[in-house]
Amino acid sequence: MAKYMLIMRGTDESQAAFESSDISFDEMLATMGRYNNELIEAGVLVAAEGLDDPSQGVVVDYSTPEPTVTDGPYGETKELFNGFWILDVATKDEAVAWARKAPLAGPGMKVEIRRVPSIDEFPADNEYVQAERAWRERAGQL
Repeated sequence: MAKYMLIMRGTDESQAAFESSDISFDEMLATMGRYNNELIEAGVLVAAEGLDDPSQGVVVDYSTPEPTVTDGPYGETKELFNGFWILDVATKDEAVAWARKAPLAGPGMKVEIRRVPSIDEFPADNEYVQAERAWRERAGQL
């Protein structure tokens, strides 16, 4: 089994389309809840979170020697990271199959799928990897 992160992405256009739709927040929660429940029942869901409105966030930009912090909303946003799922599945194809079932529709809506490497893939003799492994063991994550 491998972990894959399904990153829910949208655009200003998709956000505006959702806000102008007749879909209530409760209806959206129910739709997403049914999908999450399907992931839970299949035994593949590790974690999932939605994110607050982009206007409540900040961006730390490291393109200058002193990082610059900018409050949201972010003008001319090309893409917004709206939430994620982490699935523990056998293959990338299985992660893609689950992503295809996600209740996301509309202009600019996408899911990016990225494998989450296991700690076992990092050098075992590195002091920071050893410290993280010890933390994960104490936290019951290994």
